[in-house]
Amino acid sequence: MSAPTRHRNPQLARGQRGFGPALDRRRFLGAGLASGALLLAGSAGCATGGAGGPSAKQLGGSPSATLGGKITIWSWDVAAKAMQRLGKTFEQAHPGTTVDVVDIGYDNAYDKITVGLGAGSGLPDILTVEGSRIPSYIGNFPNALVDLTSRAASLKSQFADATWRTVTDAKGRVLALPWDSGPCALFYRRDHFQQAGIDPAGLNTWDDYLAAGTTLKNATGKKLLILDAKKDTFFGQLLQQQGQSWFTDGKVAVATPAAERALTLLKQLVDRGLVDFEDGWDGLVSGTHDGKAATTPTAAWWDGTLTGDMADLSGRFGVVPLPAFTPGGSRTSNSGGSTLCVTTQSGNPETAWGFLSYLLTDKANQASMMRHEGLFPAYLPALDDPYFQQPSPYYGGQPAMKLFADLARTIPGVERTSDDAKAGDIVTTAVNQVLHNGADPGTVLRSAARQIATATGRPTVS
Repeated sequence: MSAPTRHRNPQLARGQRGFGPALDRRRFLGAGLASGALLLAGSAGCATGGAGGPSAKQLGGSPSATLGGKITIWSWDVAAKAMQRLGKTFEQAHPGTTVDVVDIGYDNAYDKITVGLGAGSGLPDILTVEGSRIPSYIGNFPNALVDLTSRAASLKSQFADATWRTVTDAKGRVLALPWDSGPCALFYRRDHFQQAGIDPAGLNTWDDYLAAGTTLKNATGKKLLILDAKKDTFFGQLLQQQGQSWFTDGKVAVATPAAERALTLLKQLVDRGLVDFEDGWDGLVSGTHDGKAATTPTAAWWDGTLTGDMADLSGRFGVVPLPAFTPGGSRTSNSGGSTLCVTTQSGNPETAWGFLSYLLTDKANQASMMRHEGLFPAYLPALDDPYFQQPSPYYGGQPAMKLFADLARTIPGVERTSDDAKAGDIVTTAVNQVLHNGADPGTVLRSAARQIATATGRPTVS
């Protein structure tokens, strides 16, 4: 349910999956990021699990033979719906247990979570935390989450490295379990590409993509993609595709060759007139529906918005892997995803762990949440479910989810730190200078690296 910037709200009444504009993924991840990041920044100086907070707890090596009692979970939107649905089957399988899922809404979720972590009181047994945020909580409140290592370490090979890194700390402790993920690919308009005579299978590199954009614009008048006019989220996706984030080995890694390649690509797209700038999620959805741009490089959850809000365009879309930066390079990235963690405030951590493992390490349950709630599994064995092999009429018979299932196994893992939010704000400003003011990518990235080093006290990559 998270990524560097989004979440889902499927049109459940119509049986659709994925994200919709009512609670869009950009606002879901982005709006909370502004308020939550401020609280996290303010709490960074007391990274002890909260003033007077509980000491770190560890689960024993052997699960309890009998689970019982009540657990409470905070979540929102379709994540809450999924747990409410499967909570009932968990209760049936474990008589004497009660699963109480509280939909706290997204708008104030991270304010409530951060305050509870800092105070050491007031939190439930289990928290839903987006993958982009859990490293900050792990870093700033190292004793506030139950250490799951004894139970979860053996599960590492069953999750992609990219998702596993978000739930572990520098010592290798496992402090949450991955839930869903956001493998990225390139959604494209079949009709626009056919009109321009472009074979989407030939988009092997970003240079191919740039060249196709010029051809397509000349032939159809369409732009190549839509970017947010105020807060770009594509740069981080391009950076992760190259196996990097804001930090490498604890050092600021914003002024690197990979970062400059990514930002230079964005500048080239703008300079060639291939970008349509729109405001926020609503602008992206309406612009896509109106055919203002021929491609959308984004995550699997975009399927829910297309099928739910653009049903009239059925048959006009296809999906191919992201172009690579170099021939044979990575063809995917990640945008979104979420985790579940057990708080040290829990009075029933054994049953909490039992529910986590039931929900997140069971193939049938994970596939069920994809079918019903559109939550793309981070648990790799679930991707073998026949659901992911099915042809989709919306994509002209292409089995689009099979492509995402294949890509999910190869998402590059990147370093996550407690300073990601601070760095992200500074990088956003730098990217905007390039996209809207024509600034030189290398110059603004070096400036951003110095600012991040000052803000975090970390050295820069030499």
